Amino acid sequence: MSDSAPRRDTRGIVDPAELLSRVRFRRHTPAPELRPYLEHYWLIDWELPEPYATHVVPHPSMNIVFQRYGALGAPAADARASAEVSGIGLGLFTQKLTETGRVCGVQFRPGGFRPFAPAWPVSTWTGRRVPLEEAFPDTGTGTGTGTDAGLLSAVLSPDTDHARVAALDAFLLAHGPAPDPAADRAMELVDLIRGDRTVRKVSQLVAATGLSARSLQRLFASHVGVGPKWVILRYRIHEALERAEAAGAAGGPDWAALAVELGYSDQAHLVREFTATIGVPPTAYARGVSVP
Repeated sequence: MSDSAPRRDTRGIVDPAELLSRVRFRRHTPAPELRPYLEHYWLIDWELPEPYATHVVPHPSMNIVFQRYGALGAPAADARASAEVSGIGLGLFTQKLTETGRVCGVQFRPGGFRPFAPAWPVSTWTGRRVPLEEAFPDTGTGTGTGTDAGLLSAVLSPDTDHARVAALDAFLLAHGPAPDPAADRAMELVDLIRGDRTVRKVSQLVAATGLSARSLQRLFASHVGVGPKWVILRYRIHEALERAEAAGAAGGPDWAALAVELGYSDQAHLVREFTATIGVPPTAYARGVSVP
């Protein structure tokens, strides 16, 4: 994922067409020194006449999120502005958007976050959203009152994407990345899982890498934040979601065949896992039933 252009898919976003009809969503490429560790920057602006809830099936990725709610013309200090580190979400992530706002996010490659915050294993943040200064103490005001207002303003106030991206680059370059061969290995292994659909079990990853199951667990806990089995399961749910999204009113692909392709024991297993994650069965989702 270190190419010069960010990926363009909507994988993981529930009902992406609806989201994109309501907000301005863009992805941008970070500075060259950062590309080995980041997927992309993601920017969202909205001005909504009525509240809207967006739903995402999280990737096995850490994010840093700068956000502000309120009139975009006002200084960041006058808006509800904050910055947080968002660990890997274990369930469906839902965010209610109202009125006017802006988000500038950093999505790290799975395994790519720890070189910027090496003091803690990445599993420290799993399932948590914490103030930025908890992972990057020098970004606080020094008084315990939160992220420095100058940093929030630098990221959130500019009118142009170019200026916001430059501010994100400057922040990250000031914090690393520190050389970390284990991070390189973790990113390589997650890329293998994501790109090779034949890797359906941890035992197959053990055979492909020569690492023991225990070594894989330790590496993933310290540098990814979740275990290899969780990563495998999450990527195949993303695949099922994308297939259902592409199916439209026809109701979907051959679900039994897809279950076999993705490594589920049978169609019922796929349906149970999809429903537990998304909130509706795959056939209902494919026909446009709203997520609860």
